[in-house]
Amino acid sequence: MSVFARLVEHLADLLTPLFHASAAAAAIVLFTALVRLLVHPLSRAAARGRRAQAALQPRIADLRKKHAKDPQRLQQAVLELHTEEKVPPLAGCLPSLLQLPAFFLLYHLFSSTTIGGESNGLLDHTLFAAPLGGRWADALTDGGIAGPAGLVYLGLFALVAAVATVNYRRARRTTARQAAPLAAGAQVPGLAAITRVTPFLSFFTLVTVAVVPLAAALYIVTSTAWSAAEQAVLYR
Repeated sequence: MSVFARLVEHLADLLTPLFHASAAAAAIVLFTALVRLLVHPLSRAAARGRRAQAALQPRIADLRKKHAKDPQRLQQAVLELHTEEKVPPLAGCLPSLLQLPAFFLLYHLFSSTTIGGESNGLLDHTLFAAPLGGRWADALTDGGIAGPAGLVYLGLFALVAAVATVNYRRARRTTARQAAPLAAGAQVPGLAAITRVTPFLSFFTLVTVAVVPLAAALYIVTSTAWSAAEQAVLYR
């Protein structure tokens, strides 16, 4: 973790002339963008996979009619179809999973008072008036909702809510298009539950932003906004 801490510190030093006291916050945003650039090829592959899944829907509908009285055979046939066409049913989850290590590194880094036996100097950095190692509960205690730190969180919540609304509407449209030709029994096992929950996932980000250190919240907000822009381009 000390290597990761030095990386954040170096990025902050480079950005200090532009962002001054908020340079570490800007470094986290830049780091998040770099992570998203690294996984972008996988996001493009996931987009191709989802388009391929959509193209399979008429054939899955035919399988549903053929095996209407045998749900187990139907599920097996659907899985065999995905395997035959080399379309992984859950390919879209991979980019998100690969980002988790970076998020947990940031979470741990800004939750630790020491790094390598020395005081964690990153905790002294702020985003405007809000400490990067602080949480929303700390902001409410120190000045309340309308206090200097509280206003920073209100801005983040407003941004997350706006992005979540865009993602929710897009996910609803996508889910409706994919579900139209299918009955529940024709879907890949477990996929139906995922498609029902997916439109609401972005709103869970609001809860996460409220409970994690501000540095980790910045990672989430930046990554969520990136995802919205990326999906607008890849799924247009």
